[in-house]
Amino acid sequence: MNKNITFEIPKDSAYILNRLEEHGFEAFVVGGCVRDSIIGRSPQDWDITTSATPAEVKQLFQKTVDTGLKHGTVTVLLHKHSYEITTYRIEGKYINNRKPESVEFTNSIHADLSRRDFTINAMAYNPSSGLIDPFGGIEDIKAKQIKAVGNPTQRFEEDALRMLRAVRFAAQLNYDIEQATFKAIQSCHQLINNISGERIRDELNKTLLANPMTFEMLHQTGILKVIMPELDHCFLTLQRNPYHIFNVGIHSLNAARYIEQSSLLRWTMLLHDIGKPYVKTTDKEGIDHFYMHQKVSAEKAESILQRLRFDNSTISKTKKLILEHDRQIGANEKSIRKAVAAIGVDLFEPWLQIKAADISAQNPDKSMDRLAHLDLVKVLFHKILREKQCLTLKDLAVRGKDLMEIGIPQDKKLGEVLQKLLDAVLERPELNNREQLIELAKRFL
Repeated sequence: MNKNITFEIPKDSAYILNRLEEHGFEAFVVGGCVRDSIIGRSPQDWDITTSATPAEVKQLFQKTVDTGLKHGTVTVLLHKHSYEITTYRIEGKYINNRKPESVEFTNSIHADLSRRDFTINAMAYNPSSGLIDPFGGIEDIKAKQIKAVGNPTQRFEEDALRMLRAVRFAAQLNYDIEQATFKAIQSCHQLINNISGERIRDELNKTLLANPMTFEMLHQTGILKVIMPELDHCFLTLQRNPYHIFNVGIHSLNAARYIEQSSLLRWTMLLHDIGKPYVKTTDKEGIDHFYMHQKVSAEKAESILQRLRFDNSTISKTKKLILEHDRQIGANEKSIRKAVAAIGVDLFEPWLQIKAADISAQNPDKSMDRLAHLDLVKVLFHKILREKQCLTLKDLAVRGKDLMEIGIPQDKKLGEVLQKLLDAVLERPELNNREQLIELAKRFL
């Protein structure tokens, strides 16, 4: 026990600890909340572990929910907040590298901590006993490293998701992965095949939002080749081109790093060039080209996001942004109106961000003028919005029924004429009044 390390526990959590101890049970806050409190981060949840059985916990608190009795977990409700309380436990043999087939309660906090994934998560604390740290979590915090509890290969064979969690914690905490733990991930990387797409997606998303550059670890361990071979291939694809200084993989990670912490935008940047290895050509001067990579990248991104069980809206937006990410726009209102109509009003601001991130991750000697050009495009785009210029079919001063009144049938022809009217207004905004559009529609007929 270490009584030199202390930190404040929220009132409700402290009340739960005290009530359990008053009735003769051990109780500690445990896991991530202990780690975060020690390193100065604000814990999101305060999990509690105790020697009391679920039935004994339920007797001590008025409002409880049976969230996982089989695994020893009861949720206590206090002041509109929920707190998970789990009985000390040891776990039986794991099934499919993910879940234990049995759980056995124990009276030993040390035994309970020994089943946890990493040393920095295998610490427990209460004010009266101090810090329980049987596996050197404090030392690993000082060393800024992620180290498995006990035998790392055994930890990953028990639960293969822990390999992704190691990389995620490295990203979130800016830590390294300890050498033996890293080698165990390399040797066990194929086990990630046993983890569902949803769980892989959630860990990858947290990693991407925390630090995209950590995805290089996924490449180095072999995990990326299993879960996203398309992206793994990018790290082996050089870009001998005046506009680039990195291979496709490192360029993509840097592009994701240069954009805001938005899941949509970071996944877009991670996958925006994923089609390049499939279309690469080299001219007689030795310069690499990637013609039509936008289309291939969009198709492969769609496949990856479906595999990872992303929602349809995210897939559609990501695919659209990737398809349009290499579009060139003149710094004039007509060119911008046409681009907004093609990309979408709601996606144009994100498009500007991905364009800037893409350029920023390329050769810095060729980025200044292109970024300045984008700034001008952004200024003109906001001017267009302020002036409420016509950008979409719904902005037109006529509707389908107006065209039907002049004899245009309600079929494919109606849509074609509306699109022609929009194209005309994008060229000349002053045409957007009912009289002129009706006359124009008659001419189209």
